[in-house]
Amino acid sequence: MNLKQKFSGLLAPIGFDENEIERNWLDLETTYSTKSRHYHNLTHIKDMVECFEIYLDKLQFPNEVLFSIFYHDYVYKSSKKDNELKSAEYAVKILPKETNLNSQLVFDMICATQLHQHNEIEDINWLIDFDLKVLARDWDDYKIYFEQIRKEYRIYPDFLYKPGRAKALKHFLDNEFIFQTEEFRKLYEEKARVNIKKEILLLG
Repeated sequence: MNLKQKFSGLLAPIGFDENEIERNWLDLETTYSTKSRHYHNLTHIKDMVECFEIYLDKLQFPNEVLFSIFYHDYVYKSSKKDNELKSAEYAVKILPKETNLNSQLVFDMICATQLHQHNEIEDINWLIDFDLKVLARDWDDYKIYFEQIRKEYRIYPDFLYKPGRAKALKHFLDNEFIFQTEEFRKLYEEKARVNIKKEILLLG
């Protein structure tokens, strides 16, 4: 899949001109390709876009979901707690004045990727599930994922990181469901729980 083509194909009909599309793509590519991004990079965006394509017919607001995928991790600093909010603010700020995209919905969608909680808007639930599908990878791939996350948090020593990560993972297990859509629960819930439990054991 060509991410740039997908990005251009989304931006042109929602009010961006050619120069703006090129400028925004270069900005996005540069931002997601910084050295500190071991997981929250263009590969993660590509994985989510592939999910989006599979479940496109389930979505009521596909353009808002796709735009949110591209920008949901635009701001990512492991030492900050407001990455999603800042990403949402940025995404809405760059929208053209004349656009048919629902900017409030985009804002809400991106913010929802912080807490991953069930939403009355079903498209937000799909977006959350696309974001969390990584939790249900085969163990070897899941291991690569959590090693990448560890690298992103390398400013923290183990004695701080390990309990913090374990707490975040236990939060998923404490919820009735990890995934927000019926489809993803059927396919991935069990596997995600097994992976998370194994990682918590490794964290000690």
